Amino acid sequence: MSNIDTASATGCRFAIGVLLFVIGLGAPAFIPLVAGSGLPAAWKTGLSGLLALGVPEVMMVAAAAVMGKSGFAELKRRLGRLLRRYAPPDTVSSTRYRIGLVMFVMPLLVGWLGPYLHHHLPAYDSRLLCVSVAGDLVFLASFFVLGGDFWDKVRSLFLHRARTVLPSRDASPRGESR
Repeated sequence: MSNIDTASATGCRFAIGVLLFVIGLGAPAFIPLVAGSGLPAAWKTGLSGLLALGVPEVMMVAAAAVMGKSGFAELKRRLGRLLRRYAPPDTVSSTRYRIGLVMFVMPLLVGWLGPYLHHHLPAYDSRLLCVSVAGDLVFLASFFVLGGDFWDKVRSLFLHRARTVLPSRDASPRGESR
């Protein structure tokens, strides 16, 4: 095989692998179609479970197998370059950090205290799903508002030997004295 044939075969294999990868990621989107179909309940349950938990994983493994090691490395490189654009900045302003902390804490408080104080929260009982989804979205968005340094703080919670280094009270956030 010449270099041109190898390059076109790799390109074709890469394209098929990406297609399998996308199909795997999109498989759960077909669950509502299965749920709304006229199939028996047992079939709906089984197919929905496969679309949520079986098909995506199998398609990802198939994509990696079709692409090969070099193709999968290329896909990771391209996805990393694409997603890096949307990654939160490492450091953020103190105002943005405070807003992010409010966004982080409020859904946790509502989720924790809501069942106890539901009679004091207007429309909490009648719109529980909306409140839950909105809380989850605000909670996830808070990680992007808080910035990359916050991700490191959260990660350190799960590292046994992680230690915190607190700035002194008489130093400003940039290390300058007040």
